[in-house]
Amino acid sequence: MKTVKFNNGCECPIIGLGTYRSQDEDGYRAVKHAIDVGYRHIDTALYYQNEKEIGRAVSEKIADGIIRREDIFLTSKLWNTFHRPDLVEPALKETLKDLRTDYVDLYLIHWPTAFQDGWNLSPKDQKGKMQFSNVDYVDTWKAMECLVDKGMAKSIGLSNFNECQIERILSCARIVPVNNQIEVHPYLNQKTLVDFCNSKNITVTAYRPLGGPPSESSSPIHNPCIAAIGEKHGKTPGQIMIKFLIERGIIAIPKSSNPQRIESNLDVFDFKLDETDMKTLWDLDKGNQGRSITYDVAIDHKDYPFHSNVEQI
Repeated sequence: MKTVKFNNGCECPIIGLGTYRSQDEDGYRAVKHAIDVGYRHIDTALYYQNEKEIGRAVSEKIADGIIRREDIFLTSKLWNTFHRPDLVEPALKETLKDLRTDYVDLYLIHWPTAFQDGWNLSPKDQKGKMQFSNVDYVDTWKAMECLVDKGMAKSIGLSNFNECQIERILSCARIVPVNNQIEVHPYLNQKTLVDFCNSKNITVTAYRPLGGPPSESSSPIHNPCIAAIGEKHGKTPGQIMIKFLIERGIIAIPKSSNPQRIESNLDVFDFKLDETDMKTLWDLDKGNQGRSITYDVAIDHKDYPFHSNVEQI
């Protein structure tokens, strides 16, 4: 499979299996099937509460001789309640135990917004308001760097960070982030942020590359322009959207627990989008209005990343 090279020389497969909300046996079976059909990149997070199932699936495939540990690229993420520097390593240790591995290939700060410390992953007061912490993500980053020193993470990066927040990290980083994982699809093409990341030699991973589940009528998967491009190439709308990202050098992590869709999402290397196709897809952008993950639970946080004027902050 095609890979993307990080600024530290490590390489990441350009398509991975997203696992948000893939839990219990569904997640376990999805990962095993994905490996069987050629996936070598699995994206998870402590917050997804499925790392035990993923660890079981991967370890069984290693035991079966299908893959070696070095053949599979595992990404996980530090949750908001572990931003305090002394909690960063214990959080990763828990992830490593659940994933049954000594290291992750990529460890990301899931969000720039710190929550109240602890194992309650959604710490809310009696009125249901999320309880924040004032930990600076710059201090969290310095603790992340130590994970690389200790061999617990081969690479470290960010997720859902905006341009200004990335600049702050870069201004003090001893180890530069290799990746920023953000929502990207035709309705939210993120050209400005992607171009900025590229200018800093930071790769981009797209979560929600299909713009949300097909059950949502607002999903771009139902857009007739995308369907028309699919018909032209004999591909599904989902495959067209994944190819749109790959053509831009963006890593895509489509989520599915359906065996057929898992296979379909990988079947995107036998065609190319031409200039007309790409222009059509670029023109579908809706800016912030196209965002499907608005993260309203943290909208009052000082480090909320999605304010519309964020590039002017």
